[in-house]
Amino acid sequence: MSAAHQHEPDAGPDDACRLDLWLWRARFFKSRGLAARFVEEGRLRLTRPGAQAVRVDKPSRVVRAGDGLVFAVGGRLVAVKVEATGERRGPASEARALYSESPH
Repeated sequence: MSAAHQHEPDAGPDDACRLDLWLWRARFFKSRGLAARFVEEGRLRLTRPGAQAVRVDKPSRVVRAGDGLVFAVGGRLVAVKVEATGERRGPASEARALYSESPH
């Protein structure tokens, strides 16, 4: 199967991103490997608009703008809304634009 057929038809490169990659780009983790391990341990909940929260244990799970994430890191509960998927791991100001804080 070609690469063009592996993705959902409406999901362009800017519309979706692997969860571990997004967590790394948003600077919640220092490495993508740490982000992947965190997700594999089932320590993150994902909420899609209009759906119930589900615990995620696959780093390859896709996140899109509008998705909500809840997880505990560094001794604090983090609840964010994905605003963008980003294209790279940039400076902190660029990473901060990838999400907005949401109520717990």
